[in-house]
Formats: sequence, C-alpha cells, structure tokens
Amino acid sequence: MVELSVIVPFYNVRAYAPDTLRCLRANAGEDIEFVLVDDCSTDGTAEILRLARDGLPGAVLHRHERNRGLASARNTGLDAARGRYLAFLDGDDWVAPGHYARLLSETVRLGCDFVRTDHVQVTGVSRTVRRVPHGLRGVVGCPRDAILPAGRTTSVDYAFAWAGLYHRRLLEKGLLHFTDGLRTAEDRPWIWRLHREAESFAVLGVLGNFYRRGVASSLTQIRDVRQLDFLRAFDQVVEETAADRDAEKLLPKAVRAYCAVLSHHVNALDTFEPPVARALRSRGSAALGRLPRQVLDEALDSMDVSRSAPLRRLRRRPLPGKGTAAA
Repeated sequence: MVELSVIVPFYNVRAYAPDTLRCLRANAGEDIEFVLVDDCSTDGTAEILRLARDGLPGAVLHRHERNRGLASARNTGLDAARGRYLAFLDGDDWVAPGHYARLLSETVRLGCDFVRTDHVQVTGVSRTVRRVPHGLRGVVGCPRDAILPAGRTTSVDYAFAWAGLYHRRLLEKGLLHFTDGLRTAEDRPWIWRLHREAESFAVLGVLGNFYRRGVASSLTQIRDVRQLDFLRAFDQVVEETAADRDAEKLLPKAVRAYCAVLSHHVNALDTFEPPVARALRSRGSAALGRLPRQVLDEALDSMDVSRSAPLRRLRRRPLPGKGTAAA
C-alpha cells in the first residue's frame, strides 16, 4: 500500500494534459501513485498519456474502450488505487508543486475521514480564490453538522471532489464511488453522502488546486442533453436524504439546493438547443412534482424572486398526460 493515490481522469484534453502531467511530476514521491484513466479520448490525449507514463514516477494507466463519463472514470481509478489516502484531479486542471505532500501531512496530523480545501478558479488569465463555505479551518468536526442551515451556502454545496483528501476507510465503507452514468453533477450525491455518513472532516487552509473554468470540452460548456443529468443527480440526493434518520431536518436543505440549481438552468434556457430546452422544461416540471409539497413551498418562499418565479411558472406547467403534451 502506498500512502496516497491521485486519480486523474482524462477525456479529450490534449491542449491541457501536458500541464496536468507536469504538475504531477512536481508532486511525485515514493509514497504517491498517480492513477491515470483515459476515458476513450479521440483527440490525441491517449498518445500523450502513453508517452508520459514511463517518465512519471508512480504512474499507472488505464483506458476505457468506450467513453463512459467522469463518474465512471473516477470509479475505475478508485478500483485500481492502492493508497491509504485518495485524491482526485481532473485532466485539464493542475496543482501547485508539493501540494499533495503538504495536504497529506496536514490530513494525517488531524486523523479525520476527509478534508476539504479552498481552490483557485482560473478563467482565461483571471484567477479567483474560492473558499470552502465553512468558517473553521484546521478543526475536526462532524460533517453531518456542517450540512445546515438550509438557507445558507454550506460545505455540502462545495461539491468539488478534487478539493480534498479522503481516507481509504471511506472507500471500504462504500462512500467514495460515484453514481455510474451521471454525465454532470456527479459530485452532488457523492458529497451529500460523505456529509451524511462519514464520521469526521476538516477544512484546511492549504491552497494548491487550480481549476480551469470555461474549457470547451467540459460538459459545463456543452449545452446538450447530458447537462440534464443534474436532475438525476438531485433526485438521488433528495431520495437518499429522505431516507436519512434526520430527514425532517436535512430535507429542506436538499430540496432548496435542487431548486437553486434547477432555477439556474431554467434561467439559461436560451443557451440550450430547442429540443434540450423543451426536455428541461418537461423534466424540470416533473421533478418539482416529485418533491414533497410543503418542503418545496417553503424552499420557494425562501428564495429571491429571480430564482423562485421561473420555478413557480414551471410548477404550474401541465405535465404530459394531463391534458396537454410537453412543449
């Protein structure tokens, strides 16, 4: 067993993969392995990975024979990882030299199940520090307690899997795998499950992750039907939270988070192709109909008008089979 496994999925990121691989070399050590997963790239990324593998200490390479998405690629990495601790990095992002050694040292010192870190968002030449929405730094606490309050952004809303480190015992408990087949928002059910079921966590002031925003190949930029997987992701969040022992307390937070993300997409309807926009309206209306009515009413009442009004209109939209077809 090595001390740390860093799981790095790649898919059609030929322009960025060399930077990512360079940052891994700057973090290499005898106790660190890099599990590289090529998710059936078609743009030359696979060749870059094959050439780089032998020059990257601790690297192992896995390739999917068909494109399966980020969630499945991360799961392939988890199944292959040997580390006592696990981390994630996306194939178009990078970390600072020595970042993993510093992060590992702090995590071992605290002895908790997982840690979360701030990150730097990179948009073109602009760089902005994004903080974990949790006040305490370097203090071990209960992740369940950090879910609430419902009306405020908390660490469960900071869903970046790569912004942290995770002890192997979470993997052995079945808490680290992602929902296979989710093409977007795959981090949402994952982070909610961690916060509900892990025993301890901390937020560290170790800043070393650099996240590229606006990458053309990212699903956040590709406005096709795969974007709508966020509905499946939040259906899972709500279903699992409704079955939790503290459902009465936690469900309002889950429903409000669902509404916030759905409102964001509905307000951006004109950025989708017409068939995808129609599917979003239809499936979004159905999703609102599945949510607990009283909890949904309270969530909408707590939101500002710019976000709640589109959802109220969507909620009034007749469902297929109720006298009109989906437009």
